[in-house]
Amino acid sequence: MSKELEYLSKQFVARKLSRRHFMGRAAALGMTAAGASTMLSSAVYAQGPVKGGTIRVGIQGGSTTDSLDPATTTNSTGTMVNRFWGEPLLELAPHGGLENKLAEEVSASADAKVWTFKIRSGVQFSNGKTLTADDVLATMERHSGEDTKSGALGIMRGITAMSADGDKFIVELDTPNADLPYLMTDYHLMIQPNGGNDDPTAAIGTGPYILKEVDMGVRFVAEKNPDYWGDLGHADTIELVVINDDTARMAAIQSGQVDMVVRVPPRTADLVARAPNINVSSTSGPGHYVFIAHCDTAPFDNNHLRLALKYGINRQEMVDKILFGYGSIGNDIPINDSYPLFTEIEQRNYDPDQAKFHFDKSGYDGTILLRTSDNSFPGAPDASALFQQSLATAGINLEIKREPNDGYWSEVWNVKPFSTSYWSGRPTQDQMYSTAYLSTADWNDTRFFNEQFDQMLLAARAELDEAKRTQIYADMGMIVHNEGGLIAPMFNDFIDATTDRVAGWVEGHKGFDLMNFYAPMKMWVVG
Repeated sequence: MSKELEYLSKQFVARKLSRRHFMGRAAALGMTAAGASTMLSSAVYAQGPVKGGTIRVGIQGGSTTDSLDPATTTNSTGTMVNRFWGEPLLELAPHGGLENKLAEEVSASADAKVWTFKIRSGVQFSNGKTLTADDVLATMERHSGEDTKSGALGIMRGITAMSADGDKFIVELDTPNADLPYLMTDYHLMIQPNGGNDDPTAAIGTGPYILKEVDMGVRFVAEKNPDYWGDLGHADTIELVVINDDTARMAAIQSGQVDMVVRVPPRTADLVARAPNINVSSTSGPGHYVFIAHCDTAPFDNNHLRLALKYGINRQEMVDKILFGYGSIGNDIPINDSYPLFTEIEQRNYDPDQAKFHFDKSGYDGTILLRTSDNSFPGAPDASALFQQSLATAGINLEIKREPNDGYWSEVWNVKPFSTSYWSGRPTQDQMYSTAYLSTADWNDTRFFNEQFDQMLLAARAELDEAKRTQIYADMGMIVHNEGGLIAPMFNDFIDATTDRVAGWVEGHKGFDLMNFYAPMKMWVVG
């Protein structure tokens, strides 16, 4: 590195030189744009986090019908907003395993049926109240009550008793479950004063930021919590802007209106990455783009019809034309090799003859209605059109109804009998199956009710022999594969983009998009 470039990089870090100026001088000195960007990144990391400024985020998935109640969060926008003001007992560590949040210690009985969480002392809610184990107990009771609409209800079903004893929160299970700490990372389970019973939408929590402006489905502004106990949050302010349209969201980051965006469309990811001031990151994981059919609603209550749809979808074509290399083929189960204890099963391939056979066996001869929206997953309308074409080869008529983006997650998903959707996945198979496939789960969005499957799920929780547990999960996967209402053609990579105005990105985070939605709180403003 020349002395002049070294001097210029120091000037940039000290905010005495703009990035544009630095790139121009570097080019004049013969350095490529890629080399100059790498130099700036190295200089910024060497300096460490910078405090202050505003980070602006372009998010997808928000709707005017959303709620600030974490129990009913259904999309990316709500999940990130929860991260601002609230915290769970535990969280996924960036590269696997768990890290303590409001629980500073976790212990279990020898049979993994009784779990004790020691609650961190000296933590305050944003309203000034001190966090107690009683608040944790009230939160968990609200999410597990018979009348709750919480998305965490499925994972709370195995709990037989809960109690608070001093600074300890104690959970008793009906069967052993070594995965219980992972279940406590669920993004619905934000600990609230008195469990949120006073006002579940108040957004009062122990998180690094406090919500100051809320325009549901449009814009959120959060300011740093001065009494936050932890080390998250470098920016003074985070502004979250809901931009559901893919083209508008990419235009926002390319023009500098926002500093980071979620869900870069695979079709345009390579083009976006060519901009000298934008960094595109792709992370493979458990996320999957899907078509969901209600198994209890005609005509989808006939398994032959469901099998016709499964054989009538060309998975490889969707991976090629919708994901453009940013993902992998699916197999009508919600689990892939990103999960521990995963077992491959025989791949179901596109077979129009088999699709026609099962369609004829179903006895149904009408048109099938599929509802879709860009808000369900990037390229969902195009994927629906490909599905329509591949089914037509089998003589099956699919009608596509494009629904408005706003309200999709409240009016269509988990309401209408056949629609496009997505799942970001979960840390463990137990959590994924408990959330969306257990008969009693509130988010059982395929209306899959199978007593044998439920019994196997409980047996897997209690099985401490890893080989036996692996086999149980493999058998459960086959049941969903052959009998479920899930049509899962592809597992998507998480594709995010950030500008050079912010630094601190860490590759390979487990969980959801944008570093498990912690990027705005872990990154910092550099210029």
